[in-house]
Amino acid sequence: MNALLNAATVVLLATGYVEIRRRKREAHRRCMLGAIASSSLFLVSYLIYHAQAGSVRFQGQGWVRALYFTILITHTVLAAVVLPMVIVTLARALRGAFTRHRRLARWTFPVWIYVSVTGVLVYLMLYQL
Repeated sequence: MNALLNAATVVLLATGYVEIRRRKREAHRRCMLGAIASSSLFLVSYLIYHAQAGSVRFQGQGWVRALYFTILITHTVLAAVVLPMVIVTLARALRGAFTRHRRLARWTFPVWIYVSVTGVLVYLMLYQL
């Protein structure tokens, strides 16, 4: 479920980006609110799961182990960074401060996409390898 929520976030973010480039503000707004909802559901689900199950050790060996930890570390650091970025970006949009919203969104969007995509990769590497 966590990987599906992250994947849904990626789709919503990408669609929202396309919609704002097409100047479809309302469609962009709906996509971004959907991305926030799916990310929020992911965070709640993730915290509940790990509170009950604890951490899962990565079993891979060799070069894939180094790759996994590189992805995991960048994902974790940027996940902590992107949360306040998303909140401020959203607040600016809701207040109608679109120039300031756009300025921050240019940084928030790629970081959020990266965190969501690498979240799916971490899941796949941890549970599917």
